[in-house]
Amino acid sequence: MPPESTNGTLVHFNNVTFSLPAAPNIIANLNLAVERGETLVLLGESGCGKTTTLKLVNRLLMPTSGEVSVEGKATTAWDPIALRRRIGYVIQEGGLFPHFTIARNVGLVPSLSGWDQARITERVRELLSLVGLDPGRFADRYPRELSGGQRQRVGVARALAADPPLLLLDEPFGALDPLTRASLQREFADLTSRLGKTAILVTHDVREALILARRIGLMHKGQLLLLETPERFLASDNPQARAYLDTLKVDDRGGAQ
Repeated sequence: MPPESTNGTLVHFNNVTFSLPAAPNIIANLNLAVERGETLVLLGESGCGKTTTLKLVNRLLMPTSGEVSVEGKATTAWDPIALRRRIGYVIQEGGLFPHFTIARNVGLVPSLSGWDQARITERVRELLSLVGLDPGRFADRYPRELSGGQRQRVGVARALAADPPLLLLDEPFGALDPLTRASLQREFADLTSRLGKTAILVTHDVREALILARRIGLMHKGQLLLLETPERFLASDNPQARAYLDTLKVDDRGGAQ
């Protein structure tokens, strides 16, 4: 069994820097604690280091200096496969295998973990229902037969399949039309709340951050400029935060549209 952290922190960045020879300080001296049960949204423009931060959590990348820990254990000390099976990962369009059925896509990690077929089948049915897809209609289909919003639902179901404590989401709703995106954002917020999951979500959309986050981490050029609740983010006088907030249309009642 993986070790449990001694407090409420599930993921911890301790003075983490990540550099490449041609790109120094992609991440620079990052200190960040992600608490159990929270949705932390990393907000920033392309190239600011958001996705790199996610990849440092699931050990797709290793820090140049400093330490990233998950469940109280440094990622460098984890077996990478064991670590990634403790983490659900969602990207745009769900990242589904096109030659797998929906059922096989969702059941992939439980299968790799040695679950028996009856248990996998039941888990697939449970999760498809949880994300609003009728198992009888969708389990035997292929990704090409689904809409973008449906594929994204399958991606979330697959991320939840082995009941991981942590979800990483990289622009998960960015490719969807506005109405579908808004619907899935609401459903995701409800789902993570009901299941008590910890999530780190990357976006460049300040509206999405304000809707989904318990805390918003504003990144710029590899640094964490601001870490605030949505309410305090709205009141911030940080120039980068104000630049994002200036993109919001505010109605006469003072609410974001």
